[in-house]
Amino acid sequence: MTRPSRIGAEAALAQLSGWQVAKGEREAISRTYRFADFNTAFAFMTRVAIRAEQLDHHPEWFNVYNRVEVILTTHDADGVTELDVKLASFMDGAAKAAGAE
Repeated sequence: MTRPSRIGAEAALAQLSGWQVAKGEREAISRTYRFADFNTAFAFMTRVAIRAEQLDHHPEWFNVYNRVEVILTTHDADGVTELDVKLASFMDGAAKAAGAE
């Protein structure tokens, strides 16, 4: 599979709502989702994990109770690519379906 080339965080953010440039030294985008409870947050993570495997593109994330913090970057492109936009868009749809704030 050919990996996408780097588009940059700003170009990615122009295609997404609710995401921001991640803090830190590297180029990445981030978002925090809040769910009704832990089970809903974990179900969201499971749904995203299945899609991430299909895309061969895995998020960095942190979960505490009903909160899931996500960072996306394409490591082999050393920055943000369309693959990050694709996974972020999927996450947004999955979160909305799960009733995330």
